Amino acid sequence: MKPTIVLVGRPNVGKSTLFNRLTKTRDALVADQPGLTRDRHYGVGRVGDRDYLVVDTAGFDPVAKDGIMHEMARQAEQAIAEADVLLFLVDGRAGRTPHDEQIAARLRRAGRPVHLVVNKAEGLERAIVSADFHALGLGAPLPVSAAHGDGIKQLVELVLAPFPEDEDVEDAAEKGPKVAIVGRPNVGKSTLVNTLLGEERVIAFDMPGTTRDAIAIPFERGGRPYTLIDTAGLRRRGKVFEAVEKFSVIKTLQAIQESNVVVLVLDAAQDISDQDAHIAGFVLDTGRALVVAVNKWDAVDDYRRERLKEDMARKLGFLSFARFHQISALRAEGINGLLKSVDGAYAAAMANLSTPRLTRTMQAAVAKQAPPRHGSARPKLRYAHQGGMNPPVIVIHGNALENIPNSYVRFLERTFMEAFKLQGTPLRIQFRTAHNPYATKN
Repeated sequence: MKPTIVLVGRPNVGKSTLFNRLTKTRDALVADQPGLTRDRHYGVGRVGDRDYLVVDTAGFDPVAKDGIMHEMARQAEQAIAEADVLLFLVDGRAGRTPHDEQIAARLRRAGRPVHLVVNKAEGLERAIVSADFHALGLGAPLPVSAAHGDGIKQLVELVLAPFPEDEDVEDAAEKGPKVAIVGRPNVGKSTLVNTLLGEERVIAFDMPGTTRDAIAIPFERGGRPYTLIDTAGLRRRGKVFEAVEKFSVIKTLQAIQESNVVVLVLDAAQDISDQDAHIAGFVLDTGRALVVAVNKWDAVDDYRRERLKEDMARKLGFLSFARFHQISALRAEGINGLLKSVDGAYAAAMANLSTPRLTRTMQAAVAKQAPPRHGSARPKLRYAHQGGMNPPVIVIHGNALENIPNSYVRFLERTFMEAFKLQGTPLRIQFRTAHNPYATKN
C-alpha cells in the first residue's frame, strides 16, 4: 500500500497549509485562527514517481478529557494509530511550548516514525529557528515553510526514503489484476465479492457500514489469478460519524490507489446520488480502469430501469470510457460479463503502445483537426511515445504545446482510445515542449 503520512501538532502551526502544499490542492481550510480544522482531511500527494496519502488532523491536545478538544484529540489518536509515518509540526516563530512537549511525549510512545517539522521558517536562520526544538527529543528538526514551499520537496523525499518503490509491472502481471469493489454503503459490495469467490468470505448484512476495512482476497477464476479488495462504503462527509468509519474512508482510497481495476457498484433501487459521482470522480482522478456494476437489477421493474438509465447518462456521462453491467450479486446474474469487462479494462490499462503507431495516430488526428492558433503561432505536434501504464500515459513532443486548449486534449484522448481500443481505462496525455535556443537572444 502507498505510505500514509499523518500531520499532527497543536492548533495553528500550519498543518492544513502543509496538507494543501503536499496534495497541491486547497481542500483544507486555512486561516489565521486556531482550531479551524475539526475533522480529518485526506488527500493524495505525489513527488516524482512516488504517490502517498496525506491526512490532516485537528489541533492535538493529548491530555484533553472532555468537550470538542477531546473529540478532536480522539480523531488525531485514530490517525496516529493508522499512520505509516508522522509529521509533527511546530511553529518556528512561536518557539517551543509546553503543549508541544505534551504532544512530543505522546508521539514518542506511538511506535511510528516521527519527523519533527519546524514550520514558518521563511526568512529566518535555519540553525537558530531549529535550536529550541532539539529538546523535544525527536531527532533533528527540519525547518520548512509550508506557505512558501521552502524545503517541502526535500522533506517528502526524506519521509518516503524508507518505503519500498511500487512493484513493477511484470510482478503485478504475474499476480493478476487487483480489483477494488467500491460504492456507497449497502449497495451489495460484499455480496458481490462472496458471489465471485463462491463462498461467504466477507460479512454481508442488510445494514450500512458492515465492512470497516479494505480486505484483500486472492482468488482464481477460469485459471486466471485475481486479487479482490472489498472496501467500506463511502458516505458523504457529513454522514460519517464514527471514528472507525472515518478511517475506513482512507482505507478505501488506498485500495483504489493500489488497484488496477475498480468496480463501482450502484444500487438499481436507488437514484444515482452525488456521492456516486464523487466516488467515480476520485477513481477517474487516480487514473484507474473502471467497470460499473448496477446491482439488484432483478429487483426493479422496467419503468425503474429506464429511469435509472437516464439518470446514469445525465450524472455519470463523464464515464463514457467505462462499461456498464446490470447484475444481481445475490443471484449471480451477469457476473461472467462483468469479469470479462474487468479483464478487458485491465488489458487496456496495461497495454504496450508502440511509438511509431502512436506518432502516426497523432499525425492523422492533426491532419483531421489541427490545434487552434495561439496568437500568430500554431502549436506543432512532432512525435508521441508511451510514458506509463495504469493508466496509459502518452507523451507528445513539439513546440508551443503549452498553448493547446483542454478541448483539443480531449479530442486527442478520444482519438488514441479509439485507435488502440482502450475500453475501460482513462488515458493521460502529457506535453513536452522543445527548448528554444534563441528565446533569450536579441
